[in-house]
Amino acid sequence: MAKTILILDDSAPIRQVVGIALRGAGYEVIEANDGVDGLGKLDGKKVNLIITDVNMPRMDGITFVKEVKKLPRYKFTPIIILTTESQDHKKQEGRAAGAKAWVVKPFQPPQLLDAVSKLILP
Repeated sequence: MAKTILILDDSAPIRQVVGIALRGAGYEVIEANDGVDGLGKLDGKKVNLIITDVNMPRMDGITFVKEVKKLPRYKFTPIIILTTESQDHKKQEGRAAGAKAWVVKPFQPPQLLDAVSKLILP
């Protein structure tokens, strides 16, 4: 059975590029356009990994990571932050919130798939 990945990004083109790369590698993809939408999509479904942007309207990625980690069902779901932010203090904030990896845009799909394959549980 295919692994499911939730992608959060307020940019439809980014969601599309990430989605195409993931689907091409055999993953199922759920898309959300911000943190509020993303939390709404976590309605008990089995999600194996989450990829989130940082800068989004309504709820940013760091807040989203903190909220996900409060949910018993998703507490141990690995999260990758995919963002244009590359400052160390932002990365530390992401790690402190519970993110497992940080990928800076623009990214190459193989780079993202490599991070995904390292984090997704069998």
